[in-house]
Amino acid sequence: MKLPRLYAIADASFLPETEKLVRFAQELAAGGVTLLQYRNKTGSPRRMLDDALALRKALPDHVRLIMNDRADLALAADFGGVHVGQEDLSPESVRRLIGPSRWLGVSTHSPEQVVAADAALSGSAPVDYVAVGPVFATTSKDRPDPVIGLEGVRRARALTSKPLVAIGGITRQNCVAVIDAGADCVAVISDLVAPTQAPPRAAAEDFLRLLSRY
Repeated sequence: MKLPRLYAIADASFLPETEKLVRFAQELAAGGVTLLQYRNKTGSPRRMLDDALALRKALPDHVRLIMNDRADLALAADFGGVHVGQEDLSPESVRRLIGPSRWLGVSTHSPEQVVAADAALSGSAPVDYVAVGPVFATTSKDRPDPVIGLEGVRRARALTSKPLVAIGGITRQNCVAVIDAGADCVAVISDLVAPTQAPPRAAAEDFLRLLSRY
């Protein structure tokens, strides 16, 4: 598989209304985003499914939708994949639920976790990509893991040959340095939605322009 350079995340904590969430996602798609994760850490399953179905209906088929944490809701909304953290269902359990064709990603925060995720890539429950972070300080999580910096990205790159997604505090000002450190893709939340920054479509276009030379 080949990841796009930009992995957008639509976080319901920033977009608490379905209408705003969908409009945000449509703006990103218009700006060139082709990989979008829906993340909701506090909503009810009903709310999450309603949001997911609205996103699936509103976005073109070439935008692959990834569900954070919930494999069951990914199936119900016909998403293209699932992303899990260290405290969620195991990759093995998720793969059994979603089958072989949907993408499966896993978050890692240390070299040991990267090694474990890489081992799962060729086992009975292959993981399609490994995410590593937070690269920089982030405000998108209440209790973020320790910052790994660009050196953490370099170490992760040395530990896996599989697609590597960097996440955490990544902006238009530092995204090129993250790719230079070895990431295949940058996952972005705040710098796509922050009201003081450019509108979502323009922000996505900025990221893609900056990363287009890779």
